[in-house]
Amino acid sequence: MRFLEKVGGLIAIVLLAVVLTACGSNAGKAVTDKEKSIGESLDYQIIGIDPGAAIMTTTEKVIEEYGLKDYKLISGTGATMTAALKKAYDKEQPIVVIGWTPHWKFAKFDLNFLDDPKGLYGGEEQIRTIGRLGLADDLPEAHQILSQFKWTEADMGEVMKAIQEGEKEAVAAQSWIDANADKVAQWTAGVDKVNGDKIKLVYVAWDSEIASHNVMKLVLEDMGHKVTLMQVESGPLWTAVADGSADASLAAWLPLTAKTYADKFEGEFEELGVNMEGVKVGLVVPKYMGITKIEDLNN
Repeated sequence: MRFLEKVGGLIAIVLLAVVLTACGSNAGKAVTDKEKSIGESLDYQIIGIDPGAAIMTTTEKVIEEYGLKDYKLISGTGATMTAALKKAYDKEQPIVVIGWTPHWKFAKFDLNFLDDPKGLYGGEEQIRTIGRLGLADDLPEAHQILSQFKWTEADMGEVMKAIQEGEKEAVAAQSWIDANADKVAQWTAGVDKVNGDKIKLVYVAWDSEIASHNVMKLVLEDMGHKVTLMQVESGPLWTAVADGSADASLAAWLPLTAKTYADKFEGEFEELGVNMEGVKVGLVVPKYMGITKIEDLNN
């Protein structure tokens, strides 16, 4: 019996030592993590998108104006940005990315925009449709449809979500059209069908613009047009519309995000209308990081 008691006592001592060692290890890790600054935990990186996007230029200004002198803006694409976000989020690691709404990531992840008291990213924006000069004369039916195109963040979100979940772009677009015939009818109201008129639409590789342009492609095709979609970066998009090598785009984020290009090509394109209200761009972080302002990145 005494032998068993001694063995039991030894086991208890060993278990206690293991627990204390584990606690000590975790405590040390917690202290180490706590001692790290926000910048250190982020490796002083802000994950961006394509280098030609106007929002990248704005973010460089944000880095300067908010004194984020040690930070580096990493260029890539919308897809590489969301991939980096997902990888970090799954491991609950810190990350800051350039983000915008509407975007499916806000439905999938618990995120927030960092407050921008200097207003460098602007407030709510619009997505506007732009066309080349002369479009109304050359393709009046398409011009009218594009001018009448307007939908909501929820509409776009349905298409983006379906694509993100694995649907082919054309399938997701057609499913939305089938379920929203009344809205599509408003876009095509008063427009006669054509017989094979060609039109080229340009867009950037943002999930939002992939959704809108694939929907519009099918709508125009149903009205008799032959549609070409061309994916480019922001600079070439505006250049193509301005020089007439493309007919139109649904992807003009204004008044701030694409202001550089709108100013550069002023008088060389036509604004056909606002196709979505209340969109937003800025720096985005997972809520588990516990920061709320751009200034917090300096903590």
